[in-house]
Amino acid sequence: MSPILDVYGRMVATGEAKDYAIGMYPDCAVFAIYRRTAEQPTWRIEKVPALARKQGQYVVYGSAGQVLKRGHDLKAVLRVFDRKKFVVVD
Repeated sequence: MSPILDVYGRMVATGEAKDYAIGMYPDCAVFAIYRRTAEQPTWRIEKVPALARKQGQYVVYGSAGQVLKRGHDLKAVLRVFDRKKFVVVD
């Protein structure tokens, strides 16, 4: 959880994020990052243990549901936020 909160903290400091939500489901855990509080999440970080031996249990989704990064190591997956390959369009 600490690496995710570090990324979220950096995003809040730069003004890219304002709110977050955590969801626990029987098959996955979700950490959603919101640009504004009253809309859909801009980014979702999910852990799906069923995919641990296949594609990787961690995945980062963009606002349109596209997969930005998937993998077995959380820190490696979160590096997608270090690169400025994507721009949020209002």
